[in-house]
This record gives sequence, C-alpha cells and structure tokens, in this order.
Amino acid sequence: MERREVLKMALENAITYQGYRTLVDKLLVDNKTTGEDHSPDMIHYTELNVARMNKWDKHFTLKGETQDKLHQLKTDEIWLVITEGWCGDAAHSVPVINALAEASDKVELKIVLRDENPDLMDLYLTNGSRSIPILIRLKKDTLEELGVWGPRPAELQKFAIESKRSGVPKAYYNKDVQLKYSRDRGVAIEQEVVSQLETGSEG
Repeated sequence: MERREVLKMALENAITYQGYRTLVDKLLVDNKTTGEDHSPDMIHYTELNVARMNKWDKHFTLKGETQDKLHQLKTDEIWLVITEGWCGDAAHSVPVINALAEASDKVELKIVLRDENPDLMDLYLTNGSRSIPILIRLKKDTLEELGVWGPRPAELQKFAIESKRSGVPKAYYNKDVQLKYSRDRGVAIEQEVVSQLETGSEG
C-alpha cells in the first residue's frame, strides 16, 4: 500500500485529543488500556499516565514567542500523532503537542493508536523499533509530509540509547527519563517541534 493511502486510512479512523483522553479514561474504568495487553502492569502505567497528562494539561504554558510563530503559520496542517495510553513518553509529549496545536487555527491535531495502525507505524520506525509517540506533520490538502518528531526529545533519546548500550536495566533508566521530562517542563518538546516550523526539516 502506498504511503498516501496508509495516511488516508489512518486519518479516517483518527480521533481528537479530547477523544483520546476520554477513551483512555473509559477503558480504565473497566481495568483496561489501549491495545491488547490489559495486564496489571499496563493498567498501572496507564493510571500513572492519566495523572501525568492531567498535570500537563493544567500547568503547561507555551512561551510567547512560540505562540507568535504558530500564529504566523500560512499553511493548513494536520498533525497526526501515533500513541498508546500505556506509553510513558506519550503521557508527557502528547499534551504538549496538543497545546501547540491549539495555539494555531492552521493546525488540526489527530490521534491514532499504534497497535491499530501497524502499516502506518512501520512507515515511522525509530532504529527499526515501533517507538512512540510519533508526530507526523502533514500539509492538509495534499498530505505532503512536512516534518516528523519523536519518540522523545533529542537529548532524552540520546540518554536512553546510551543507558541501554551501557547495560542499565530499562526500569532504572526509565525512572531517570520520567524525572528529566518533569524537570524540563516541556521546553525541549516545544522547541524541537517549533524549530520544524522554521526550517521544515524532520526532527
């Protein structure tokens, strides 16, 4: 299947950010999460992520210069995000991406689940891995790809890769990753996505 057709199919099934939040909340009521794995660990991760997303939605604020750049966008864009409710990285990144999208009437944010869209996910692998979240910026009228960001800010991704190569157990470096997200306060995500708006390059 051609890339454009894969994108079109994914967009047909995409939901809004609020729809995504509602979906995750409703699944948790039934002790479920997105995807097929509803184990206690995955439910626990999702509960943590809901708390994280609530915090970001309440406290994250865009810088004034970021808002100015978003207001200056001339092209209508679709921002398509691939995510899952149990993903710790997504819990920090997706609310920030939503705040960025909401700041411009030229941007429409759409969200799809990774495991329901394998053909789309496989177009955007990270070092051969189905890592999420992934933000795909598309020109609305043609679906031309304008930029890709994810699955983490560059410095965090470098830290995670180096930790893994050094043999640090995932559970340990993941804790450090979560702390780094909190301490950064969304600045790296905001800056990296906005830098694409200026250069048109992929992140």
